[in-house]
Amino acid sequence: MSGWAPEELAVVDAAGELSIAVRRPDTSLRRETPIWVVRLNDQVFVRTWYRRESGWFGAALVSGRARVRVPGLTADVTVEDVGSAAADLRAGLDDAYRRKYGSRGAGSMVTDEAAATTLRLAPERPPGL
Repeated sequence: MSGWAPEELAVVDAAGELSIAVRRPDTSLRRETPIWVVRLNDQVFVRTWYRRESGWFGAALVSGRARVRVPGLTADVTVEDVGSAAADLRAGLDDAYRRKYGSRGAGSMVTDEAAATTLRLAPERPPGL
């Protein structure tokens, strides 16, 4: 179970891009960064061009928490590095990027380098929800 409500998944799926603001150690938010987002089944994923330890991506790896925003939804999320996930997950995500952004547009997001940056976003929910 991903924790995303069906309505939230539909909103994320319809969005052209997502804005992500990674949490600092003091819980404040870094500046928002726009990034393409895809949904695969009941989960939400983002990728960047290449894996690096700096910028928003490096901060997300360290923090493991962020706030994401698309039109109609703002959510605090956990960030999980799944860049070395099984081949079937990668194939499904590559297909999701191609479907959503077109073969040419998604070309840079389905490379080995980009796949290594795959992050799964799961909503943080208060206990009992």
